[in-house]
Amino acid sequence: MTEKAYEDIPGTFVFDADRSRQGYWLNQFCISLSKEVNRQAFRDDPEAHMAKFKMTEDQKQAVRDRDWNGLLALGGNIYYTSKLAAFDGIVFQDLAAMMSGMTREDYRQMMVDGGRSVEGNRYKSEWEKK
Repeated sequence: MTEKAYEDIPGTFVFDADRSRQGYWLNQFCISLSKEVNRQAFRDDPEAHMAKFKMTEDQKQAVRDRDWNGLLALGGNIYYTSKLAAFDGIVFQDLAAMMSGMTREDYRQMMVDGGRSVEGNRYKSEWEKK
């Protein structure tokens, strides 16, 4: 993927056409977990189920490690990768908190208060100047 201006946004991975192509098989794997037959296949033999999808080894490792932010960096779409979290019994609010490095309560309060402040969070390059 080529570097894009919006890659400087901290705390997120913009899901664009390039990332969509990169994560196609990862997202197909994740959405497969919407069906019980596939959840059971993944429970029974995770490696065999993942092998049905042409994921990269890095993507498979991110699935194994439940590296939630890593999945997004490797082309995962949050709406698909959240199917893997749901498979593990993780509700979306808890997933978002984990991905933000916060407790559930702190994450909830931040959202109730209007979200993360944009001050100092507009660009990663702002962090380098501190």
